[in-house]
Amino acid sequence: MSIRFQAACSEVVWAARLNVLWIAFTLLGGVVLGLGPATVAAYALARRHAQGESIQGVGEFWRVYRREFVRASLLVLPLAVVATVLIGNYLYFTALGPDAAPWRVATLVALVALAGVGSYLGPLYAHYDLPLPAYLPKASLLALTRPASSVLLLFVLAAIVFATVAAPLLALLISAGAWICLNTWLCLRFFAENEARLHSKGNR
Repeated sequence: MSIRFQAACSEVVWAARLNVLWIAFTLLGGVVLGLGPATVAAYALARRHAQGESIQGVGEFWRVYRREFVRASLLVLPLAVVATVLIGNYLYFTALGPDAAPWRVATLVALVALAGVGSYLGPLYAHYDLPLPAYLPKASLLALTRPASSVLLLFVLAAIVFATVAAPLLALLISAGAWICLNTWLCLRFFAENEARLHSKGNR
């Protein structure tokens, strides 16, 4: 019991460290230019941590951040822009009242779909070496063909968002780091299951 408790505490501390690094390096790039490389760097380190590697911290985060600055921005920023527009539209249609309900529901559906695809994108980029234009179609395909996994990822994301809204201080302490860690851990298992399934089909 004591060992499990220590392991759980260690994971919480790691998520908090990753959260601080993600926020700091996002701000370092002026948010807009920092969001992509900070997100990719966080996923790269989360993947290594999930695989049992020892992570030093700032130096390794900075190396990935600098190396992936352009590619990561091209990967993340378009989705961030679309998400921002959809959230703005949802708030606008909500303010219009019942008459705009169909548009509000359609926007919410689009947001959920975007979140489902985006949930695979970071772990995919950290785990697979693909041409940059291939990541979004691959993430979309996984979101569609693995509905149970997608629902689980969305549930975890919704739980973290709900907890953050209820206690905003969590955003500064752990929210982003917790999501990246859990998202990576789950997706690595989904990827392994998917590869095993494809390998099994290939042997028949």
